[in-house]
Amino acid sequence: MALVECGTHAVFAAATGPLSVHGQHLIPGLLGRLGPGMPVLAGRGITGFGLGLAAANTGAGLLWRVRRNVVLPVVRDLGGGSCLSEIVASGDRGPRRGPATVRVIEYALDGGEGTVYRLVTTLRDPCRAPAAELAALYHRRWEIENTLDEIKTHQGGHRLVLRSRYPDGVEQEVYGSSSAAPASRPVRMPYSTAPPPSTRP
Repeated sequence: MALVECGTHAVFAAATGPLSVHGQHLIPGLLGRLGPGMPVLAGRGITGFGLGLAAANTGAGLLWRVRRNVVLPVVRDLGGGSCLSEIVASGDRGPRRGPATVRVIEYALDGGEGTVYRLVTTLRDPCRAPAAELAALYHRRWEIENTLDEIKTHQGGHRLVLRSRYPDGVEQEVYGSSSAAPASRPVRMPYSTAPPPSTRP
């Protein structure tokens, strides 16, 4: 699991583990790198009431997509496509004990396939964070996929094999490859944007 900056594609934190450990269990090791005022985007694969509370307690502004089966009753309509709601742990859906207040944003893309995106955020003020702006921001989450593609495909090649035989060495190689990606981008970009060479004799 990793934390990647939008725009720069810099990997500024990563957590590794054996194949037997699900990525969800690596996320707590990244929370120490979050801080007040930092917007954090995450997809539907990042789940868990306790995990969300721990991330919110860092002061970061969370903007996470949630699954359609998460119960989010409307507490107050904020207009502009968002409302205040309360989210609880999955085991507390009956009596809804210990709820956390979140803002919910639902929207569909123009010209899309009718997919409804459902986001929850700790940024509750619609004046400071309009729903349309947060919806546009959320789609930059895919930049982490572009970053991983750069590291695994363009930087290391599809036959990339980590050479170390020991966990510490593998972890060092992962961090090294992650650090090299943004450093090598200025070198690679001129070649990717240059016009094709002339075919004249």
